[in-house]
Amino acid sequence: MKFPQDVLKLDQQLCFAVYSAAHSFNRAYKPLLEALGLTYPQYLVMMVLWERNGQTVKEIGARLDLDSGTLSPLLKRLEKMGMITRTRDENDERQVVISLTDQGKAARRQALDHIAPAIGHLVGCGVDNLDEMRDTILKLKKALDSSAADS
Repeated sequence: MKFPQDVLKLDQQLCFAVYSAAHSFNRAYKPLLEALGLTYPQYLVMMVLWERNGQTVKEIGARLDLDSGTLSPLLKRLEKMGMITRTRDENDERQVVISLTDQGKAARRQALDHIAPAIGHLVGCGVDNLDEMRDTILKLKKALDSSAADS
């Protein structure tokens, strides 16, 4: 298969479109998350815990595709902020269980009431379109992960 000459132009790259969109999302979230005192990566951890409280560091890392070296400092900061607690698993001392505090649970309401609607407004499309875009990006991620696993 022969590609057109402009295939290597930056604006033609799917990877750059995804990369730059990710940066735009981070910029859009930053002022919204300041009200909660959270960074975007911390917000992702909180969302995982809002889905299911009391997860191990390993479970959270798997869900967010983060290694423990990246995740541990995030968790320490969230603990200092009073959003989470870190305790050793009674059945396996090697495992650390992360749980929401009352403050961490309360932050969910703020996110639901303020952040989700604001992002929906900023993106400028309906829920159906957002779902479709998300699903397309997830298919892309799955294909890339599968391709990397085959290598």
